[in-house]
Amino acid sequence: MLDLSLACMHHLLILALFGLLLSEFLLLKPGMDALDIQRLSRLDLMYGTLAGLLLVVGLCRAIFATKGWDYYSHNAYFWAKLGTFLLISFLSIPPTRAIVRWRRSGASPDASAVRSVRRLFHYELALFVLLPIFAAAMARGYGEFR
Repeated sequence: MLDLSLACMHHLLILALFGLLLSEFLLLKPGMDALDIQRLSRLDLMYGTLAGLLLVVGLCRAIFATKGWDYYSHNAYFWAKLGTFLLISFLSIPPTRAIVRWRRSGASPDASAVRSVRRLFHYELALFVLLPIFAAAMARGYGEFR
């Protein structure tokens, strides 16, 4: 039952995380007002919180679920998935800092600042596509090494 619970939680969190990332991307546009920036800030806080929770649940799944750490630790796709997730996390730092800066200033960001942050969101969304691909390969036993 623990295996199923962790798997369900893991899948729901990844879907929610993608939804939040896409929502942030769609809300981010030139000419945002203070209310838009406040919404963006709340979405970004939820995104960061869910990303942390997803990492914890994913690691619990790898350690405590049916297949166990021995299965995951010897799988290249597991490490590719984890590395991609961490890369997405690092790419999300500059947008978060920009959003916090915009919220604190109370001023609408200029078009070039918005363009720069949107570019990082593009990279995050593109990399996000790899996560289910790596997960599917990993779940089917591809990428095993010993």
